[in-house]
Amino acid sequence: MNKPQAAIRNEAMRIGGEKVFTDAVVEVRYPYTDEVIGTVPAGGAQHAARAFEIAAGYTPTLTRYERQQILFRAAELIRARREEIAHWLTLELGICKQHALYEAGRSYDVFTLAGQLAIQDDGQIFSCDLTPHGKARKIYTKREPVRAISAITPFNHPLNMVAHKIAPAIATNNCVVCKPTELTPLTAITLADILYEAGLPPEMFQIVTGWPADIGDEMITNEHIDIITFTGGVPVGKMIAGKAGYKRTALELGGNDPLIILNDLDESDLEEAATIAVAGATGNSGQRCTAVKRILVQQGVADRIVPIILEKARAIRFGDPMDPETQLGCVIHAQAAEMFEKRVHMAAEQGAEVLYDPGRQGALLPPIVVDHVPHDSELVMEETFGPIVPIVRVPDDDAEVMRISNATPFGLSSGVCTNDFRRMQAYIEGLDVGTVNIWEQPGYRIEMSPFGGIKDSGNGVKEGVLEAMKFFTNVKTYSLPWP
Repeated sequence: MNKPQAAIRNEAMRIGGEKVFTDAVVEVRYPYTDEVIGTVPAGGAQHAARAFEIAAGYTPTLTRYERQQILFRAAELIRARREEIAHWLTLELGICKQHALYEAGRSYDVFTLAGQLAIQDDGQIFSCDLTPHGKARKIYTKREPVRAISAITPFNHPLNMVAHKIAPAIATNNCVVCKPTELTPLTAITLADILYEAGLPPEMFQIVTGWPADIGDEMITNEHIDIITFTGGVPVGKMIAGKAGYKRTALELGGNDPLIILNDLDESDLEEAATIAVAGATGNSGQRCTAVKRILVQQGVADRIVPIILEKARAIRFGDPMDPETQLGCVIHAQAAEMFEKRVHMAAEQGAEVLYDPGRQGALLPPIVVDHVPHDSELVMEETFGPIVPIVRVPDDDAEVMRISNATPFGLSSGVCTNDFRRMQAYIEGLDVGTVNIWEQPGYRIEMSPFGGIKDSGNGVKEGVLEAMKFFTNVKTYSLPWP
């Protein structure tokens, strides 16, 4: 076993350029061993209020070029320190080193793409002499930053989810106060320091930490907040929507994403579909809102593909997250792993067949393959946020498959494996989700493209650098008296 280093990292909040400590602290634990690897302050409402006061009182003056250069420098610092960043990301989240390094790479993309977009002029021009009663005028638009953005981020992507909120904010000259989850706050603090080193004024990105009961309401109701951007669970997202009132909210609330495997596939296609299925179900320890949570396989190919899925799941090396050869680490804590394991057992009681289950060890949950899962079982109706590989056999009837796929409260992403273009069109039109990927994992995207869901997966506001830059700004229209 690779042990975490002996030194405990005692971090501070970052408020207005100062490091702020509190007497009470929140312990951060390494899921693999449950050891304390760091602490952050148990901040309260007063700390968040102070940060929002600073943010709202500060007027950023960075030019587009200066914003671009800060974003580019931050990206290069992330790349240069990816090993160190991945080390701490692995420690506080428990995912394997390979997945942590991948997240660092994705965050590099977020900052470079935001830097590219920062220098594009975001205004529009409308000529007014284009109707019989028009005038010799032109209407112009410009985008302006808001007062302050509240960013509340989840445990499963401690670096990339923070990056997706702060990079578009920097690109649009906005000020952000971020509260990372108490489970994985250390990486967000690392990112703040990287941004300050890259030249970002500290007023533009502040980090507050603490228990949700002590600091959460202030992150929603503070008078200086114009926008709340939240990624996390459905109950908290709906609570935020209720308390936010007139404030704009971007709520990304998780998913129950299907990979749909249709019956027109040959042997090589089935091999590729099985690869997508297992990788999609186990990446980041299955702790992605866009992970494959249900594998809907049509009966005509089920008996042929299930053994391939089983073989690929068995080949995954799970264990010590710090071992560079490990392909699957832990979930966030033992309680979560126990709940997911319980759902597998419940599905088995309903008639599912467990094909592979090497056994849970604390927070270390192996890739459990379950066949013949009833589509209404809790295992696949709820968002099971772990590396379970549940196979739901569905009829050779596309309309019925779409009905089953749409029968959960979620509507985030989906993947479809078929070679029939007409069927591709039908699923793109028929699935009630924000994204349909053909021959790819449900979660595939680039960091610039629009991303978000409907139903209980979110309020329809898209993330991704480009859409976030639009959402984080107010459009001002003006006109001038010339054609």
